Amino acid sequence: MARLDGDVAIVTGASRGLGRAVALALAAEGAKVAVVARTEQVWNERLPGTIGETVAEIEQAGGTAVAIRADLTVREDLPRIVAEARDALGPTTILVNNAAFTAPGRPPKDGAAAPAAKPDKPAKPLAPAADWPAFVGTPVHAFRRHFEIAVFAAYELMQLVTPDMITAGRGAIINISSVASRIPGSGPYEDFSGGILPGYGGSKAALEHLTSSAAYELQRRNISVNALSPSQAMMTPGLSYYRADFENAGSEDDFAEAVVRLALVDPNRVTGRTVGHRDVLDGTFAPFGS
Repeated sequence: MARLDGDVAIVTGASRGLGRAVALALAAEGAKVAVVARTEQVWNERLPGTIGETVAEIEQAGGTAVAIRADLTVREDLPRIVAEARDALGPTTILVNNAAFTAPGRPPKDGAAAPAAKPDKPAKPLAPAADWPAFVGTPVHAFRRHFEIAVFAAYELMQLVTPDMITAGRGAIINISSVASRIPGSGPYEDFSGGILPGYGGSKAALEHLTSSAAYELQRRNISVNALSPSQAMMTPGLSYYRADFENAGSEDDFAEAVVRLALVDPNRVTGRTVGHRDVLDGTFAPFGS
């Protein structure tokens, strides 16, 4: 018997990268999976993968899945995700909030031509001085987009699936975070050679606090809420868009296995945590140790 037989999972950002790997792993363990993302067709060769392709892989392996196209910045799409998943697969018992705003650009709307790929450019400063901080030239709508996807959409999806989990008497919510939430750390600083990601990292820090807050309220309902962060760089299409020379890159399949294990935890033992995936797999994080 597979570890997740009888479960129904929603995975956002599941057309490629970590989301795709997580969807495949959950399905391989018996869960029925709602594969959620915006991408129905490849519109940028540097960002391969579609929701249909993820579903096809699951079905070819003998699993059950449904593709749900949705834009997490559109509030009307959020209740539709949960409703369509319930109608097709049953009540949700696992939610993986994986979607994030990373690689630039968005798929074209229906009927529109795909935009031409553009080279990466640094943020254009609002002031003419070339040595001004980069954030001065980053528009607030770009900063806000990170929070709309990683925090606000995650918050509402958690609200929407919780009634199903309460009725089922169990559930697991796994929010995908990042070490970017802890960069650059406390100052003052001496080394300015590294980069920072205020929007992405800030949204992940907020997601981690949301994780512990929701866990506090849901533990007594037998619902675990944890955040999982890659312990090392993952060469996903989104990260590869920017850089392709990381040493000791991690495995998407290993990360997905860590998600499966967090979906199985007893919320009275493990909840409200932010943990690295290698700690889950290597047994250095209780209760996964010997």
